[in-house]
Formats: sequence, C-alpha cells, structure tokens
Amino acid sequence: MSKLADTEPVWTGGWTFLTNHSHVLICLARDPNLRLRDIAAEVGITERAVQGIVNDLEAAGCIVRHREGRRNRYSIVPDKPMRHRVERGHLVSELLNAMTPSIDR
Repeated sequence: MSKLADTEPVWTGGWTFLTNHSHVLICLARDPNLRLRDIAAEVGITERAVQGIVNDLEAAGCIVRHREGRRNRYSIVPDKPMRHRVERGHLVSELLNAMTPSIDR
C-alpha cells in the first residue's frame, strides 16, 4: 500500500509534465522502502517498466540500492545534475524539493 496521499485529484489526461523516470524518483524520495509493485501502481506503469527505470536511475548514479534482507531500500543522490540539455544547470535535488518539499534530504 502506498504512503502517498490518496485524496488528491487524479490526472486523467493523456500526458503529464514529468516523465515516468521522474515519477519513480519522486516516489522513492517520498518512501525509499517502496516495493517496485507499489511504485508501478502509483505511477500507473508495469512493474517491469519500473524495474527498468530503477536500473536506469541506478546506472546514471541518481539512486543507490541498498539490500536489506530480501528487500531493497533506495537512497537518492541529490547533487546529481539533471540529464537533458533543457535542464542543464539544475540538480536532482531541485526537482525533489519542488515535488516533495516536506522531506529532509
């Protein structure tokens, strides 16, 4: 079960402002112990897609995976620069601060 707010309006349009990669990153910032299936349900994509995105984020150095028994916990690397040329000069922490302002990093 997701710890994200269930009472907020749900976007029903065909597009969103952020990518699935940023959605997954935001979910992990809000709760680093979420299971991939919970992230998939929250983002609205398959568990396999989340697995690929988590692998991408880890390979890019944006997150670090910590094995805890049979589960994974993820930590964000906040000082990682954003990847696209439009986002040049901005850090991952800026996105997360805008989207998850109540979380201490």
